[in-house]
Amino acid sequence: MRREKVSGFDEEREEMDYKNAYEQEHLKSAELAARVADLEAKNEELTWKLDRIRKNPLWKASKPARGVVHWAIRQKDRLCNCGGPRGVLHKLSYKKREREAMKQFGTESFPTPEQAARESETVFPRMVKISILVPLWNNEREFQIEMLDSVMNQTYGNWELCLADGSDQAHGYIEEICREYAARAGGRIVYRRLEKNDGIAGNTNACLRMATGEYIGLLDQDDILHPSVLYCYVKAINEQGADYLYCDETTFKSGNINHMLTMHFKPDYAPDNLRANNYICHFSVFARNLLDGDELFRPKFDGSQDHDMILRLTDNAKKIVHVPRLMYYWRSHSGSTASGIEAKPYAIEAAKGAVAEHLRGAGYDHFKIESTRAFETIFRIRYQILGNPRISIVIANKDHVEDLRRCVTSIMEKSTYDNYEIIIVENNSTTEEIRDYYRSLLGRELTGESGVFQSESGRISIVVFQGAFNYAAVNNLGVSYASGEYILLLNNDTEVITVNWMEELLMYAQREDVGAVGAKLYYGDKTIQHAGVVIGLGAHRTAGHTHYKQHRQNLGYMGRLCYAQDVTAVTGACLLVKKSLYDAVGGLDAGFAVSLNDVDLCLKLRERGLLNVFTPFAELFHYESASRGLDDKGEKAERYNKESERFRQKWKKQLEAGDPYYNPNFSLDRSDFSLKIQG
Repeated sequence: MRREKVSGFDEEREEMDYKNAYEQEHLKSAELAARVADLEAKNEELTWKLDRIRKNPLWKASKPARGVVHWAIRQKDRLCNCGGPRGVLHKLSYKKREREAMKQFGTESFPTPEQAARESETVFPRMVKISILVPLWNNEREFQIEMLDSVMNQTYGNWELCLADGSDQAHGYIEEICREYAARAGGRIVYRRLEKNDGIAGNTNACLRMATGEYIGLLDQDDILHPSVLYCYVKAINEQGADYLYCDETTFKSGNINHMLTMHFKPDYAPDNLRANNYICHFSVFARNLLDGDELFRPKFDGSQDHDMILRLTDNAKKIVHVPRLMYYWRSHSGSTASGIEAKPYAIEAAKGAVAEHLRGAGYDHFKIESTRAFETIFRIRYQILGNPRISIVIANKDHVEDLRRCVTSIMEKSTYDNYEIIIVENNSTTEEIRDYYRSLLGRELTGESGVFQSESGRISIVVFQGAFNYAAVNNLGVSYASGEYILLLNNDTEVITVNWMEELLMYAQREDVGAVGAKLYYGDKTIQHAGVVIGLGAHRTAGHTHYKQHRQNLGYMGRLCYAQDVTAVTGACLLVKKSLYDAVGGLDAGFAVSLNDVDLCLKLRERGLLNVFTPFAELFHYESASRGLDDKGEKAERYNKESERFRQKWKKQLEAGDPYYNPNFSLDRSDFSLKIQG
């Protein structure tokens, strides 16, 4: 009878606990809904006020004068910035450097007669035959001739050019030109006049049926190939076993490839980049056996048929090789895709459909694909959060009560994700103010003893670390007390901006192929502190941040600040990773006491074949170095030099190979994607 009463009491207590938990969850949801409603109301009010101003006749009439004033203010601010990353002097210098660097990628990069002869005489173990497919439709005479010449002038000779012509009668000269070139090509040009024009997809598939090569290449009718591109590709096939290849490219105007508009220097294969943006584009060459049928382009994706094809074939490929040379010249003229997406608006929906089908094939059931402010076919992809895993936020701290209070308050007041704990690792604080703050968080006194102290709610814990400051060791201690499935390393001098920041990080960290995920971080002036880490970048040739000090609204190089992408490393100032992975690679290496431990962690994850991801959709302020000062003087500089040397020795092979996501044509002395000028 006594046991029954105890059992009944336990059941009643469990029911009360459940009700309390439900009420707390309901209260949290209500608070979030109220905050959203307040923000929507404020937004509506501001929109109404702005509309009133914009419709005012005086406001409209003063637009030219305002533009001049605002321009003058911007130039003053930028000049005061001493030509820094946002300064006008920097922009002028950048453009001058780019113009100088541009010269080395046009006709000056073509092989000399002696070099061309050496390439032509080279005999590879595998002299693979490459069938180049070119669908034709109403091409301009001069464009047709220049395209054909660029193939005829290839230094590698085992190629086949397959031309399927769907042009109308008014463009009959195309057939004449093609047959004239075919007569001179010794059987290497195969021309077929189509009964009707079936569009890019249908005409290209007709080219494929004509092809007899082991490898297939795709060339647009009005574009130009570098004379050595096939030679470089066959070299990579022989040396690396490549079954899918691509190179860097540029748009050009006025019929002169030296008049370049936009040079695109690409990363090596990066699946997240490719899902968000068809960065591979031209010049794709691939083993024919990658095709899963006799259809290369699918008509339902006409307009974005190349993105669909690249997604499908790279999924099948065993060795994808990026040749980091500018070897494809994409002509920009009225009506071409290179001149703007407006020329083919249906391409936007086709691209979304291609990415959606690829994601479903990869096992993702619920996702959302949206165009970004960078470009209509550069996408933001939202993945479904699986379950409700616990995130342990680990924050190292010494004194700096205002920094810590701002950080913790922003987490608790702004975060929409609720299943988290905060573990503050206290390390030798001396001020009474920080003790008072700890007391307010815990609801009780924090003694100087080592161990863990937990608040009544269990939401916040404080772990005491004794010994000299070592960022890696401090965080490792905090992680050892974590109860979460995920670890979120967070600096105490950060402040949450994006309310769903944890969800944005988690949607990538939960994937089986992902290691660490990092956020977009800003300084207090809203310039970029972190948008991904490149190894080898900077004076120490260890690691550096790209897009450093660019403005928050900057689109980034080729739109890179507008979509989630694969990077070699992310900063430990805000880094999410599975706890199981963190433990498996030994956590942060205490041999890097202050610097480079986060990059080292990311490289250890990459060694396990995992991707590290940067997402611009999780945003925080990072008032960098407010907690510990800069590393540019005295003992700190000496320590950084030692840690840099240790990093260079530990990761020598990776540093020599170069960062796979940072094109070797970029300078390692700058963070703004400036081109390397060959001296």
